[in-house]
Amino acid sequence: MKIYFAPLEGVTGYIFRKAYNEIYGHVDKYFAPFITPAENCPITPREKKDITPENNEGMNLVPQILTCRSDHFIESSRELHAMGYKEVNLNLGCPSGTVCAKGKGAGFLQDTSALQKFLDDIYAYSESVGMKISLKTRLGYNEPDEFYALMDIFNAFPISELIVHPRIRTDFYKGDPRKEYFAYALEHAKCPLVYNGNIYTTSDYDEFSSFFGTSLDPVMLGRGLVSDPSLAGKLKGTDTETDFAKLRKLHDTVYHEYQKVMSPDINVLYKMRELWTYWQVLFEGKERDIKRLLKAKKYAEYEAIANRILANGLL
Repeated sequence: MKIYFAPLEGVTGYIFRKAYNEIYGHVDKYFAPFITPAENCPITPREKKDITPENNEGMNLVPQILTCRSDHFIESSRELHAMGYKEVNLNLGCPSGTVCAKGKGAGFLQDTSALQKFLDDIYAYSESVGMKISLKTRLGYNEPDEFYALMDIFNAFPISELIVHPRIRTDFYKGDPRKEYFAYALEHAKCPLVYNGNIYTTSDYDEFSSFFGTSLDPVMLGRGLVSDPSLAGKLKGTDTETDFAKLRKLHDTVYHEYQKVMSPDINVLYKMRELWTYWQVLFEGKERDIKRLLKAKKYAEYEAIANRILANGLL
């Protein structure tokens, strides 16, 4: 089976991706957190650093673009094509209020006529240069039934892959995914489909596959794969349980690499705190230590607590 790593802004940047790929592997395609092109700035220096090939060696990386302007999308795609990328992904799923207020992400799903014109433009470009464009979408903005009209639009274009997160914008990440709509996509989509949403364990995967009557392949994992970095190996049958030795190595590698590029202490610790909000589910009984770790402001304090928690996982 093929496993894709979803983009999580602020979490799955190149430092994390590189460490994860070297320590765990099992991921067939990584998606970079979105690029937001602006007038006369298709890709910022910070964004370029994240997706530059030398920072992503040994992995299959797909840059993601967040915009509602086809000219901005095409300008970014041109730069990415010049960097050697053969596929880009359009973000139609981000539920952030500030993003949607600008008509981007899931906010773009409200204006189907504008979306159709946008897709006309970008696929005309992609076919002229031989570049693949995949889409990552939600079901709609206000109502899940919006997905029926969206599928009709998507079916008119040569989408390389349609990644469906079966929630609407106002669901954010809460509640159960609306599985019946992905089932509709399985019956009606004219392009390859990828399922994304709420797979945290192998049991979750089996439950979803049973509901759809087919093994989900490819499947995109995001929060579930950050929460348990061994999940990809478990799904592929190479790992049977969470590997805490690898988790310790991932932690240490990411922590030290952040220290090389960021300062002062607190900025690095902000990044590590975000990872621990996911990892904490693996350390039952260590809630008090984790609460203290999330408040640490200096390296020495943080390291003492992190070492204690991680050592517990290896017992």
